Amino acid sequence: MSEGAVRLVVVNAGLSEPSSTRMLIDRMAAAVTGVLGDRGVTVDVEVIDLRDLAVDLGRSMAVGFASGDARAALDAVEAADALVVASPVFNASYSGLFKMFFDLVDVDSMAGKPVLIGATGGSPRHSMVLDHALRPLFSYLRTVVVPTGVYAASEDWAGTGSAAETGLNGRIGRAAKELADLIRPRASSSHPVAESAPAGAPISAPGVRQQAVEAAGIANFARLLGPS
Repeated sequence: MSEGAVRLVVVNAGLSEPSSTRMLIDRMAAAVTGVLGDRGVTVDVEVIDLRDLAVDLGRSMAVGFASGDARAALDAVEAADALVVASPVFNASYSGLFKMFFDLVDVDSMAGKPVLIGATGGSPRHSMVLDHALRPLFSYLRTVVVPTGVYAASEDWAGTGSAAETGLNGRIGRAAKELADLIRPRASSSHPVAESAPAGAPISAPGVRQQAVEAAGIANFARLLGPS
């Protein structure tokens, strides 16, 4: 019997097709889903590929507020019960696309959210990106980052023997359990309908929120222009 439902959002910053970052994040999400499934928890997984949002993200950074598919993706991240995120390594850090996306999130909505971080690169030497770039970013966002980060170098995809099992697969399994331990399933009936909201209660429907965000961004842009 299901104990509840979990909304797991997966953010992939991989740019190529096929993408080793997408392969890694798919395996991490599957591991988390497997652990929660064994505990009788239903998992709703949504995958966000940032490469598909590149134009929207660039426009959002220029005008000061998100719109279109980028806004929908940010809403999904902000409403998630937990996140699985991964980026390829560029110049010893996460990608610019990854940074642009998380620069636009509402920090208050991220407080206390469990996060599993991952990264991919050509050399094991780049694994420090987990602790020197990704972990500080999500600490600033006030999330709870699991102790085990998952880094996959090119050599991690080459082997299929015991070394692979105790290496990448072992790290994924350990990290998935750590994330699952932090997730508190919500009741399946906990999503209120708009008609049940009491009179005078704040409206949080996505369309209304989008209008408010855009209005605030336009007002901010007008202030930057100064008096005519």
